[in-house]
Amino acid sequence: MQRTAQISPQAMESISTPERVETHLGTLRFPLGVPTDDTANRVYDHLAYVRAVSAFLDAYSGVSLWAARRGFLEAGIQDHDVLLFSEFMDPKTLVLTGNADTVYFLTFLDLTEGPLVVEVPPLALCFLNDMWFRWVADPGLAGPDRGAGGKYLFVPPGHEGPVPEGGFFTFRTRTTRLVLGGRAFLEGDDPKPAVERVKEGLRIYRYAPGSYGTSVGEIVTGGTAPPLPWTARTWTALWNGPTLRASSRVQGFP
Repeated sequence: MQRTAQISPQAMESISTPERVETHLGTLRFPLGVPTDDTANRVYDHLAYVRAVSAFLDAYSGVSLWAARRGFLEAGIQDHDVLLFSEFMDPKTLVLTGNADTVYFLTFLDLTEGPLVVEVPPLALCFLNDMWFRWVADPGLAGPDRGAGGKYLFVPPGHEGPVPEGGFFTFRTRTTRLVLGGRAFLEGDDPKPAVERVKEGLRIYRYAPGSYGTSVGEIVTGGTAPPLPWTARTWTALWNGPTLRASSRVQGFP
């Protein structure tokens, strides 16, 4: 009690609720340390506003990307179809920050049925994000293939099945759908060689467990084997056919 009596008025003031506080919300009043109804309502309104803004900002990237995918689907461009700009963009193309001297391509990937392989063409500069626009990989010049081209394996969240021992740049993702965008650069001011590199080199297909990237030693010691009969084709990743369909060769967005 004696020590309590020795607390200075300044210390008591520093730990006490002031009678009034001037804020951008106006004057907040706390008679005897208790907020008035008006003060409490102002603070709750402000909290609701702040949380609404936070919810908007947190969800904006996901909603934006999902809307972009929906636009692709409505235009007849399915997941794994590749929208390839075979000519230069012009002012009619509604793409933010798009260059008028670069070949672009864009597609959405679906991992709901398991791991997916993307073969990236050489000399491409790509990004691979999940559906919250979070970074997953930078295939191409900035990535581990360093522009030489390579096979990338994307594994969906929660996947517990077999993955290859090697042969792929493997990334685990946090969403079951992804967005892949890339650009290819001109040769002698001509976009045609870049367009052909993308058409020839970009491939998207399901990973076949026990195929390419899995050794026979792994299989005979209990690893996953592809179905019989085993042929030379069995030991390569199964390819579901050309990735670039008719809708993929549309120049410009619909």
